[in-house]
Amino acid sequence: MIDIESLAVIAGALPHRALGLVIEWASMHQNDLSAAWSDAKSILPLRRIAPLK
Repeated sequence: MIDIESLAVIAGALPHRALGLVIEWASMHQNDLSAAWSDAKSILPLRRIAPLK
Protein backbone atom coordinates (compact mmCIF):
# COMPACT_ATOMS: atom_id res chain seq x y z
CA MET A 1 0.00 0.00 0.00
CA ILE A 2 1.42 3.35 -1.06
CA ASP A 3 0.26 6.76 0.14
CA ILE A 4 -0.92 8.82 -2.85
CA GLU A 5 0.33 12.16 -1.51
CA SER A 6 3.81 11.17 -0.28
CA LEU A 7 4.33 8.04 -2.42
CA ALA A 8 5.65 6.36 0.73
CA VAL A 9 5.08 2.65 1.32
CA ILE A 10 2.65 2.39 4.23
CA ALA A 11 2.06 -1.37 4.19
CA GLY A 12 3.50 -4.42 2.47
CA ALA A 13 6.64 -4.74 0.39
CA LEU A 14 7.74 -5.11 -3.21
CA PRO A 15 11.06 -6.05 -4.77
CA HIS A 16 13.22 -2.96 -5.33
CA ARG A 17 12.76 -2.85 -9.13
CA ALA A 18 8.98 -3.33 -8.93
CA LEU A 19 8.69 -0.63 -6.26
CA GLY A 20 10.68 1.77 -8.43
CA LEU A 21 8.31 1.18 -11.36
CA VAL A 22 5.24 1.63 -9.18
CA ILE A 23 6.60 4.87 -7.70
CA GLU A 24 7.51 6.16 -11.16
CA TRP A 25 3.99 5.41 -12.45
CA ALA A 26 2.29 6.83 -9.35
CA SER A 27 4.31 10.05 -9.51
CA MET A 28 3.18 10.55 -13.12
CA HIS A 29 -0.46 9.98 -12.17
CA GLN A 30 -0.85 11.45 -8.66
CA ASN A 31 -3.76 13.67 -9.72
CA ASP A 32 -5.50 10.75 -11.45
CA LEU A 33 -4.97 8.54 -8.41
CA SER A 34 -6.34 11.19 -6.04
CA ALA A 35 -9.43 11.59 -8.26
CA ALA A 36 -9.87 7.81 -8.47
CA TRP A 37 -9.62 7.49 -4.68
CA SER A 38 -12.23 10.24 -4.26
CA ASP A 39 -14.52 8.49 -6.75
CA ALA A 40 -14.03 5.13 -5.02
CA LYS A 41 -14.94 6.61 -1.63
CA SER A 42 -18.10 8.05 -3.22
CA ILE A 43 -18.89 4.69 -4.85
CA LEU A 44 -18.60 6.18 -8.35
CA PRO A 45 -17.34 4.28 -11.40
CA LEU A 46 -13.57 4.25 -11.71
CA ARG A 47 -11.79 5.59 -14.77
CA ARG A 48 -8.86 3.86 -16.40
CA ILE A 49 -5.39 5.22 -15.60
CA ALA A 50 -2.78 4.78 -18.32
CA PRO A 51 -0.04 2.20 -17.66
CA LEU A 52 3.66 2.99 -17.49
CA LYS A 53 5.20 2.96 -20.97
